[in-house]
Amino acid sequence: EHLPYKQRVGGSNPSTPTKVFSFEDLFLFSRLFKSINMALVYILFSESLNRYYIGHTTNTIEERLQKHLSNHSGFTSKAKDWKVVFTEMYSTKEDAYRRELEIKGKKSKIYILRLIASI
Repeated sequence: EHLPYKQRVGGSNPSTPTKVFSFEDLFLFSRLFKSINMALVYILFSESLNRYYIGHTTNTIEERLQKHLSNHSGFTSKAKDWKVVFTEMYSTKEDAYRRELEIKGKKSKIYILRLIASI
């Protein structure tokens, strides 16, 4: 039997995640996924530049962040306060790269903020 229009079943579809993961959890997850050849897309944020950086890696997010914070040339060398604000896991490096290009292709800070808000 169908429920009357607009009648809702309480608790069947939570509007927010029941578990919020810390960045320490993400580091542990990324190590696990590296051990089984996973890849991830990540977004970094620099408060001093007020800019986002989008990338992908098969390393742990911890290792990749260290490379961004080290002395090197490139976009992320302009600041030393990069923080991981978003990650998505993928089964292949190719899938992660496609997703990176998709996010970059939006050329939208609003889209990036929505992604970050979704976690």
